[in-house]
Parts: sequence; structure tokens; C-alpha cells
Amino acid sequence: MKCFSRYLPYIFRPPNTILSCSCHTEADIISTVEFNHTGELLATGDKGGRVVIFQREQESKNQPHRRGEYNVYSTFQSHEPEFDYLKSLEIEEKINKIRWLPQQNAAYFLLSTNDKTVKLWKVSERDKRPEGYNLKDEDGRLRDPSMITMLRVPVLRPMDLMVEATPRRVFANAHTYHINSISVNSDYETYMSADDLRINLWNFEITNQSFNIVDIKPANMEELTEVITAAEFHPHHCNTFVYSSSKGTIRLCDMRASALCDRHSKFFEEPEDPSNRSFFSEIISSISDVKFSHSGRYIMTRDYLTIKVWDLNMENRPIETYQVHDYLRSKLCSLYENDCIFDKFECVWNGSDSVIMTGSYNNFFRMFDRNTKRDVTLEASRENSKPRAILKPRKVCVGGKRRKDEISVDSLDFSKKILHTAWHPSENIIAVAATNNLYIFQDKVN
Repeated sequence: MKCFSRYLPYIFRPPNTILSCSCHTEADIISTVEFNHTGELLATGDKGGRVVIFQREQESKNQPHRRGEYNVYSTFQSHEPEFDYLKSLEIEEKINKIRWLPQQNAAYFLLSTNDKTVKLWKVSERDKRPEGYNLKDEDGRLRDPSMITMLRVPVLRPMDLMVEATPRRVFANAHTYHINSISVNSDYETYMSADDLRINLWNFEITNQSFNIVDIKPANMEELTEVITAAEFHPHHCNTFVYSSSKGTIRLCDMRASALCDRHSKFFEEPEDPSNRSFFSEIISSISDVKFSHSGRYIMTRDYLTIKVWDLNMENRPIETYQVHDYLRSKLCSLYENDCIFDKFECVWNGSDSVIMTGSYNNFFRMFDRNTKRDVTLEASRENSKPRAILKPRKVCVGGKRRKDEISVDSLDFSKKILHTAWHPSENIIAVAATNNLYIFQDKVN
């Protein structure tokens, strides 16, 4: 692959279609995006509890150097709204997270979760159907046994390709608080689910019990000072995982040390600069996402204004800090009043851990090249993203004179926000969720 950073300002182009509907409801808002391990499939979940899977088309013979687009492969209802009668609480159907399992056979498996229940789904294809049953006719009705005079051998007949999604496991009743993270272990036998105060370890074969590996709930809830915001397993070491908190701290835990990981192995925290302390300091320091690099050497965290990269061998400060939208520092008061300051932005690595990406407001998303230290702001919008068009870098003007191609910080649309993004595991293809629209951009040099 060519040097990626050289093409940062203008590398991504949208596909022929941007997946959306003209008048969307709250249920259509995309709440998670995730590529599978090969990048051939892309799954999205929305607030209506639906999962939509897109499949990459095969190479065309006319243009062998250009891979195909992503088209809808399967759509199914993963979660339904429920009601907890004991607590008089509605449980939303919104999909909080999707995680793929590595493909072992012809079928695909993925985990999806709402606030309370994790489900394991099997997605498989069927292009043949059996015909010639002995006890049933072709409509499926039972035949009169007295009318059966000879035995038939059922045969498989070709049929139109059908993609089926079936729930294989339902992991429920283990979380008192809202699930914010699920992560598949590198042993592919277990996974963990994290809520505000606890992290549970599950075996894929056992649905009626889980093992509590982290519990930060105080004896007196009035003494509660922080909550768990995100958690993830190490990509290679099945005993190691990391979780972040609302206080801006990261804890690395080793399950070999003790069954209950109430004591961390490593504690990552950056000392706060007293001169920058304000009323909003604690809110904006809360970590909304934590991700191990593919190599397992680094941890990336996203708080409200910055992305930080930590080396596992250095706990006292991050080795890299990137300002995502520092121009909003003067707008924190209004962002607090409209609740935007509590938005949870995700972050993602590219396949080689050399570039990181995260979202912002006004449908902007930011990319940072770790080698060249260059960064770029791009916009995912229908007006600026015509099929096959090259994205132009966007710039935000803080004050003074505004150039022709700049946008004023006062005219940013805070209702348009990119919270969820995903990066193809091996190619320069990204998926960006902007409210109810899914944009897929591709490296121009491919």
C-alpha cells in the first residue's frame, strides 16, 4: 500500500449510493458501525433495534483493479422494546454495540447488545430447498398415512439465494445498569460485557450465568464518584483487558492476578493542568471510547476534546495528544446547556495503526497521521459527497476574517454529529455514520 499520509487531504470518495431515507425518525438513527475481520461485511445497528449488514460486491471483470461497492446483504430485527415491571423502566431496543466473531465456516456470527441483553446471531445463506418429503406435501401440510404407498428420497432443488439471520444465544439478566461495551476475547471462547459499574465475563456456550470480573459499585451509592465508560480485551493476550472511566483514567487488568480484577495492573492518568481547570473539566475529561491498537502495544482514548495515544509501558502521560475540535473550548457553556457536552464520540485505528480517526460536529470527521503529524478535517454530507467526487478538506475559522473555504465556529450545526466510525481492517475504506446516513469512503489510489 502506498504511503497513506500523502493522500490524506483528498483520498476518500463515496460510493454510488449513500444509504439513507429522506425523512428519518428517531428509530433510523445509526448507533453503531462495525466491519467484520475480513472487511467483506459491514454491520450497522440503529435506535430501532435493527441490524443491517452490507456485503462488498466481488471484483468486476471489466474493472479488475476496482473492488465493488457495499450493498445490503441482510436486515433483521435484533432487539425489541421491553418493560421492566419490577423497576417500572422501559428498556430501549437501541443497538449499543456490534462485534463480529472470526468466520469459522460458511456462516457469519456477530454479537449485538442493547442496554440489557446481548444476543449471538448466525447469518447464513440458503440457495437450495429440499423437495419430495414422504409425510408432507409440497405446501408443508401433513399427508394421510393411508395414502402413502411408496417411499420417496428427498432431493435438493436450486432456489433464489436467501440470507437468514437466526439468534443462537441470548445472554440476559446479568446487568443492573446499561451495557456500554462488549468485546470478544482473543481465545474466541469468551467475551465481556460492561455497564456503568460492572464488567462480566461470558462463555459463548453458557447463557444462564456469567462471571463478574470488575465491580466498582460502592457500598453506599452516595459515595459513587466514577463510572465505567468503555472496556476492551487485548487483541492477542486473552488474560488482559482495559477499561476507562468518567474521571479520565484507564485501568489495565490481568485476569491471572485474581478472579475479581478489583485491583488493576496498570493505571493510566494524565495530571491535570491547574491553569486549565474549569467547571467543565471533569465532564470533558470523561473518556467515551478506548481501543487497543492492532499490535496491542498502544491504547487510544477519546475524551470530549482530544484523542490520546498511550504506550502500555508508560502510565504517567500519553505519548501523543491530538486536538479534535479545540475551537469548541470557548463554547463549552452553550454545549453544556444543549447537552452536547455529554456526547460520546468513538475513535478507530486504521489497519496499520498509523492513522486514527474520530468524529466531530457539523458532520465533520477528523484523521490524524501519527507518522507525519498531519491531520485533516473532512465532511460527510450529501451536498459535498457526490458519488466518485473527491472530498475537500474543511477548515473551521475561530475568529477574525474568514476565508472563502472556511466555516465559522459560530455557524457549526451541533445537531449533525458523527459519533460512530469504522475502518476496514486492511484497506483504506472507512464507514461513517451521520445521523441516519451511512457514508462509505474509499481511497482514491486503490
